[in-house]
Amino acid sequence: MNRLDALARDPVLGPFLPELAATVNRRSHVIHRSNKKGLALMGALDRLPDVRPSSVDADRDRIRIGAAVDLDPDQTASLDAALCDLKPWRKGPFEIFGIQIDSEWDSSIKWNRLAGHLGSQTGKRILDVGSSCGYYMFRLAVRQPALILGVEPYLNYYFQFLALSRYLAFPQVHCLPLKLEEMPSMHRCFDTVLCMGILYHRRSPLDTLLQIHRLMVPGGQLVLETLVLEGDGEMALFPEKRYAKMNNIFFIPTVACLTHWLTRSGFHDIQCVDVSRTTSQEQRRTDWIDTESLADFLDPDDPEKTVEGYPAPVRAMLMATARQR
Repeated sequence: MNRLDALARDPVLGPFLPELAATVNRRSHVIHRSNKKGLALMGALDRLPDVRPSSVDADRDRIRIGAAVDLDPDQTASLDAALCDLKPWRKGPFEIFGIQIDSEWDSSIKWNRLAGHLGSQTGKRILDVGSSCGYYMFRLAVRQPALILGVEPYLNYYFQFLALSRYLAFPQVHCLPLKLEEMPSMHRCFDTVLCMGILYHRRSPLDTLLQIHRLMVPGGQLVLETLVLEGDGEMALFPEKRYAKMNNIFFIPTVACLTHWLTRSGFHDIQCVDVSRTTSQEQRRTDWIDTESLADFLDPDDPEKTVEGYPAPVRAMLMATARQR
């Protein structure tokens, strides 16, 4: 399930394999032995048709795997049922043997904001923190990096990656069912780190940035995308209880405050390359999530505010370079 053998062959990550394997094995024990949800998700994987796609294309907004004619009707029905059992699909979109997965987030919009700022990724080692189903990793794989490692602790999203990677055969793309803080002290391993949609969930955002910095080679590139508070001051919003109905939102800084966090965490050459208000074009309820989405999180009488009265979601994307320490 975890492709640790492939990671063992990497000259940079290989030495950390024993620690990674021990942590992954602990998580795998829970999935196999005592987690009903994990067992159900494994059952969904077992129902995926054993077929090779006639073609794949990850260099497009909607990642395409195969075509409808690759499957017979029974295989299509089995695939559709398995994919439904892997809900909610937060990131995408995908077309899988003709089945259109319209995820809650149209991740191509964020990717297109980022793509022009990444530069060459040829031969680089990339870490995607909170990689979800792997949409961004699959888009990055087209750029010929040496290795891409995602860490994703939520079982639904991790199993979505396993399902997709069964058909998207990128040998350099890997994902482990780990939290960032469960990773060993892999100093100076990664040339590029993506941390998108994660920082506002962290109780201690500076500790998170410091840990990311330790994982990066000097001169490495960080992509940081997070909720921000509009304004020029050096401050952050700390919601009293919930923000947009989420109870795991902690600090929402201004771009100026976020820049100071990055500087004090060992980064320089910090550039804010995009600030965008989240709209229903990018985040919305679909048949593939079965939960509330953006429209339900905003004040119906004033969409400039959340239902709690806070400013509606605005996100910034910053690029930063890791200093030598």
